[in-house]
Amino acid sequence: MGLCESGFRPAKVVEWDRWCCDTIRENRRQKANPVALWPEPVEGDVRKVDFRPFEGKIDLVSGGPPCQPFSLGGKHRAHADHRDMWGEAVRVVRETKPPAFVFENVKGLTRASFATYLAYVVHQLTYPDLVRRADEEWHSHLSRLEAHHTSGQHTGLQYKVVYRVLNAADYGVPQRRERVVFVGFRQDLGIEWSFPRETHSLEALLWDQFRSCEYGDRHKARVIGLTDPRLLSRALKLAERPATEAWRTVRDAIGDLPDPQHQAGQARRFNNHRYQPGARSYPGHTGSPLDLPAKTLKAGVHGVPGGENMLLRPDGSVRYFTVRESARLQTFPDNYRLHGSWTESMRQLGNAVPVELARVIGAGVAARLAERA
Repeated sequence: MGLCESGFRPAKVVEWDRWCCDTIRENRRQKANPVALWPEPVEGDVRKVDFRPFEGKIDLVSGGPPCQPFSLGGKHRAHADHRDMWGEAVRVVRETKPPAFVFENVKGLTRASFATYLAYVVHQLTYPDLVRRADEEWHSHLSRLEAHHTSGQHTGLQYKVVYRVLNAADYGVPQRRERVVFVGFRQDLGIEWSFPRETHSLEALLWDQFRSCEYGDRHKARVIGLTDPRLLSRALKLAERPATEAWRTVRDAIGDLPDPQHQAGQARRFNNHRYQPGARSYPGHTGSPLDLPAKTLKAGVHGVPGGENMLLRPDGSVRYFTVRESARLQTFPDNYRLHGSWTESMRQLGNAVPVELARVIGAGVAARLAERA
């Protein structure tokens, strides 16, 4: 959706999860933009999809190879996990030969324990034509890729690849969500590119909350962060307001929504805005305070998604975010309906890329591709 907002239009959408596909199909039926313009999603295993008919016909390949093999909340099996679809991401690039690609994954992929496999991912994306042989272990394939990289004899399909861990809050998303993003441009195009600079900061938020008091005046509320001495100390060290915009907070994102527990009648006017009982606070799962960006929304490996998918009220009590509130924290528009139970809807949102973050990255890629046209 974010890439659509930056000017791209999907030619094919492939998704394994049936609830995600149901969500896409329902929003297509409701003619919700930009999904109304999407093709019918292909529901199933990407390994069974032939992308060769799209060779030379598309500008961008984008996707999120399943991240559970690398997630802090997963089982950390990486390349030994059957859900690792990085090889398929490389195959799509090889078969379509697009001018550019964008892939996203969890920050865990950049952990020291995965350093060798991260290098393997980057080398594969750089030289997608150098295919792993049927009887070849991935370590041997990596060695062959490294030898090719250092040989100076680079023929065939090749990409300039950069990657960086980005915090969505730094780009206007009301959630502290760190993800690693890979961007590549085909070598023959000679395109130079770098990640967009951060537009929002914690320092600017602290200035507005503690120094100018603009934030509290705007919301007509006492700022909960005033009770945190660490934030106050950090704010007092600021000599002037930073040039960036302030981090967006939970209150910024959902403050205009009726309370789903105590204003249920009014809450029903909003899509997917229903109270979910059962939230409880325990060590490591204390919820997100109103006056900071939300903690990372999680999809969860077992049962109900992670306990961080909760709002920490000013009185210290907690409740689960509704699906609509979570969608706002992921910068989905209010007309986008999530299909399935609360658990399934939250799983979809926990696995999603914030729309605004994708838009910012996509706009940067689109601008470079437009220059070559």
